[in-house]
Amino acid sequence: MHLIKLYSTFLIASVVFASCNGSKKLAPVAGTAGVGTLHFLGEKDIPYNLLYNNTTVGGLSGIDYDTAGKTYYFISDDRSAINPARFYTADINFSAKGIDSIYFTGVHSLLQPDGKPYPSSKQDAVHTPDPEAIRYNPLTRQLVWSSEGERIVNAKDTVLENPEVNTISTTGNYVAGYTMPTNLVMQSSSKGPRQNGVLEGMSFADNYKTLFVNVEEPLYEDGPRADVSDNNAFIRFLKFDVATRQNTAQYAYKLEPVVYPAIPANAFKINGVPDILSLGNNQFLVIERSFSSGRLPCTIKVFLADLSAATDVTNMTLMNAGKSFTPIAKKLLLNMDDLGIYIDNIEGVTFGPDLPNGHKTLVFISDNNFNVFEKTQLLLFEVMGY
Repeated sequence: MHLIKLYSTFLIASVVFASCNGSKKLAPVAGTAGVGTLHFLGEKDIPYNLLYNNTTVGGLSGIDYDTAGKTYYFISDDRSAINPARFYTADINFSAKGIDSIYFTGVHSLLQPDGKPYPSSKQDAVHTPDPEAIRYNPLTRQLVWSSEGERIVNAKDTVLENPEVNTISTTGNYVAGYTMPTNLVMQSSSKGPRQNGVLEGMSFADNYKTLFVNVEEPLYEDGPRADVSDNNAFIRFLKFDVATRQNTAQYAYKLEPVVYPAIPANAFKINGVPDILSLGNNQFLVIERSFSSGRLPCTIKVFLADLSAATDVTNMTLMNAGKSFTPIAKKLLLNMDDLGIYIDNIEGVTFGPDLPNGHKTLVFISDNNFNVFEKTQLLLFEVMGY
């Protein structure tokens, strides 16, 4: 998701790397893995328009960590406009003060089935990807990544490109594609996915037997986009069988309202889910990101979610469905506004290496949209009670 930010200047809050606990102690969702709090350890920013191997580093929309190889993977949402669609590998070093340094170690083009890089929209709009999420499978030593596709319907042109999830090698070579369900087919009428609101979050689960992906915003037939008041905006989590690459179930997740009204009131605003992370046993960490024109920061909330009792809504539309389905259970774990620092466009999260005390870490990444007034932030948290 590319956020449109309207101001050309802003103040960046100063950040210290001393530990800061901005979360509250909350009881986890019934049946969840028992995450208690997230303890903020520090921030590290990647310089704007950093050059690496003749590519511009930016638009980092997804992150994952290979524990055995001690390697981080980042996917860029550059639609082959600046450089060919690509992903990066990197080393991130921690210290007592938080994130000490980040070093990029490789960059690879995302390749089409014919072995060629993806074209830009000026070259071939129907085959231009919109990369958003990336995950590493240590059992196969392969990656999966998602593309939102495209939906442009206006008097001048119509471009319909379906979203995709693809398996690739760690050097970017295409291996296989997942079969998308029919309700993710792009349409020129007000049905199916909205533009730029499709496959954003992704996580392996069940010991890499299943893959969950989520649409960022409601499908047209599922109801309205989130607004500043509660309007029952539901998105979908889609479960795929990794062996068959087929969709096996779908679950409804209710979005929170947009946190702040836009300025002016009819300007762009959004709340959606840019990433999810499995905790095991049908439980997830879910990021909700709210942005409203007229203010630069995003409001990032992290929820504990449990889909154990959720209804499979594969064959249902969610608009005006009333009490005919049970959505995914959720409970707020952290509102990053409480940290007291500037928070940008957070789009990805992964577990990092364990700390010396045995506690797990979470690493978040923000997408700067290749905009000089936005930041590529790495945020590090210690996971307490998991």
